[in-house]
Amino acid sequence: MGNKRFPLFIDLTGRAAVVVGGGTVGLRRANVLRRFGAEVTVISPQLAGPAEGVRHIPRPYRTGDLEGAFLAVAATDDPQVNAAVGQEARQAGLFFNRADCPADCGFFFPAICEGEGLVAGVAGDGRRHRRTAQAARRIRQVLEEMDG
Repeated sequence: MGNKRFPLFIDLTGRAAVVVGGGTVGLRRANVLRRFGAEVTVISPQLAGPAEGVRHIPRPYRTGDLEGAFLAVAATDDPQVNAAVGQEARQAGLFFNRADCPADCGFFFPAICEGEGLVAGVAGDGRRHRRTAQAARRIRQVLEEMDG
């Protein structure tokens, strides 16, 4: 059985978030963080697409890149780099998410469901992704109906 995940809603306004990895997953997470007010820096030699409002440092990750961050995300295609980011994040006491290894995460990205003045996050225990996605769709439908 997977671990239950406590839903924690925090104000990211003006807080520094570092995303290591500029692929599809990294950019999606960077954009969500930015949408919720974080000052996002993406460290990656290249970006998979546009990242409006996000600072891009076009090079590979280096130890020390998380200095001053509130939270960090490792979303590269290299497990060794992701592990190194995780080690630095834990040593600095940062909230940390690793896209390729849920067991190494200190926080999880939920499916975001937004309505007028409401935000819901849906996170499963890591075993039934389809069920989590279905629940998020239904919650989004309810929020749309409430807004309509």
